[in-house]
Amino acid sequence: MLLLLTRTARPGPLAYGICQTGCNTVWVACVAAAGGVAGVSTGGAGVPASILACNSAQGVCMAVCVAAGLLPTL
Repeated sequence: MLLLLTRTARPGPLAYGICQTGCNTVWVACVAAAGGVAGVSTGGAGVPASILACNSAQGVCMAVCVAAGLLPTL
């Protein structure tokens, strides 16, 4: 029975969650390095370009997580 379970691969919600956690961790560090506080800016004209770049990079990272969630995992 254990052998059967270890050979089963399914799309990975665990991989998806780990990927999102990684994206969010890097995003918080990026925004902090740019002098901001993650989750505070609303994206208006007064937001520094460096923080907007962090937000854009996080969007790309999260999109990649969709692919990670579709990869087979044990």
